[in-house]
Amino acid sequence: MALVQPFRAFRYNPAVAPFERVLTQPYDKISPAMQEQYYSADAHNLIAIEKGRAYPSDNAQKNVYTRAAASLNSWIAEHVIQQEPAPAFYSYAQEYTMPGTSARRTRRGFIGLGHLEDYSANVIFRHEYTLSGPKADRLELLRHTRMHTGQLFMLYSDPQLQIDAVLQENESCSAPVTQMTDEYGVIHRLWVLADPHQTVFIRDAMAPQKLVIADGHHRYETSLNFRNEHRSRSAKCDPHAPYEFSMMTFINTCSEGLTILPTHRLVANLRDFSWSAVRRYLEPWFATETFAIHSDQDISRVRAQFLSRLSEAKPLRAIGVYPAPQSGERGFYLLRLRPEADTAQILPGLSPLQRELDVVLLHQGILEPVLGITPQAVSSEANLTYEREAAAALDSIDRGAAQVAFLLNPVEVDRVMDVATSGEVMPQKSTDFYPKLLSGITLYRVEEK
Repeated sequence: MALVQPFRAFRYNPAVAPFERVLTQPYDKISPAMQEQYYSADAHNLIAIEKGRAYPSDNAQKNVYTRAAASLNSWIAEHVIQQEPAPAFYSYAQEYTMPGTSARRTRRGFIGLGHLEDYSANVIFRHEYTLSGPKADRLELLRHTRMHTGQLFMLYSDPQLQIDAVLQENESCSAPVTQMTDEYGVIHRLWVLADPHQTVFIRDAMAPQKLVIADGHHRYETSLNFRNEHRSRSAKCDPHAPYEFSMMTFINTCSEGLTILPTHRLVANLRDFSWSAVRRYLEPWFATETFAIHSDQDISRVRAQFLSRLSEAKPLRAIGVYPAPQSGERGFYLLRLRPEADTAQILPGLSPLQRELDVVLLHQGILEPVLGITPQAVSSEANLTYEREAAAALDSIDRGAAQVAFLLNPVEVDRVMDVATSGEVMPQKSTDFYPKLLSGITLYRVEEK
């Protein structure tokens, strides 16, 4: 049973801290350059909490985490951040342009508190594994600030769109309390939903749901670790204690506007790489469609044709390939799994669900057996890097930054849900949910009881 409830969020006071100047992208998406931009935007920018500067003189008494806690406490005292007067859910809509197109979409969800559950409880499911480093950092920050600043992106399935109807009704009755456009052109809008009848309806409708973590696996497991620390210190078990919950944004997989982008693979630093040898190895299982480039003037047209064909061939289990030119030959290639190919033979030891994933077919059917890129090499990124944009991946080949690019189609959200709720996980960087949820649009403080 999923326990979801309203809460008294802390939110920025726009009279003191305009949203455009203080809200940030998720911490793991903030580059050093973005960090500096956020610092220069406003003295109250969330970056000081979310990803503060470290200094050589830092020590156990004065460091990134102690400064974050001090800043947060002063902002609350100075009413830069204020707490809502009553518990509420928060309707959150994001209007955005699909990357590479002019199509506009709106993704809608709501923010609330979700009860933290161990994966073994079969209420909340992951779809990827985590690394220890980011969790240690986030846990130390949470210990000092006691504040959840970033959103956990949770998926649920409501084909009747019951909750979406409540959110839209609430939005139609008032103006958003937060509205801003971020650096990627995404318009973010937030409404307070405090009507008791509506909050009870949402709470009850969410109870039978299975929840899948779309983004925020490290933050979720940090919350579990924080909860466990408090449980071990507590004299009694209190399932309703503040540390038993974390702030989450809930998105319906059945509503419009949910977008998953592919993450393409770039391969480099291989000895004796030969695309013709790779093709010969794959010939029994893959049919190859060639898009030859005869001149520089021809490349834009051929590239567009290749990318269009990759998208069209998605039901055929297609993988796009762009190798660096060899022997004067230059072109794009589309690998299509042959209808008679036995994926159980190509991908032995994997479940039927795993064998249906193109990213698994690429990693365990091509990268490892043909190119020798082991899971350990993938983890260390010794030979593999990633690009969201297809154009950027192809450009990397043209400028000599990689030996070959492998392009994937996006995975369907139903496939993500099926894999996760079956207790399985996907390879790292299999999904890219777009756009990201802003950090700081609401905040949840784990108050002492």
